[in-house]
Amino acid sequence: MNYFNAFIFAGIVCVIGQIILDNTKLTAGHVTTIFVIIGAFLDVFSIYDKFVLWAGGGALVPITSFGHLLIHGAIEKAVDYGIIGLAMGMFDLTSSGIISAIVISFFLSMIFKAKN
Repeated sequence: MNYFNAFIFAGIVCVIGQIILDNTKLTAGHVTTIFVIIGAFLDVFSIYDKFVLWAGGGALVPITSFGHLLIHGAIEKAVDYGIIGLAMGMFDLTSSGIISAIVISFFLSMIFKAKN
């Protein structure tokens, strides 16, 4: 059942993204930003945590999870360190994903040539 819930949640996120792309003039970057903001907004009200408990990895894979992790880490560190903790906590949970994206992008740019 856990696999089914994960599939349903991630599939719904993908379907919503595809509908937005097909029916508006928004680019993929706009849709990605919207999903990050939605994930952050849902985490502020502790709604996204319920999605994670229900869907497991299916809620941790989509881009909405990045917004969730940014806010989740910021709130945790803000409790301990105050306003400085906001900046510290934002990258506490997301640093591995950010570093991976930078390193992989660097190596791929060395292999492939950009189109004009």
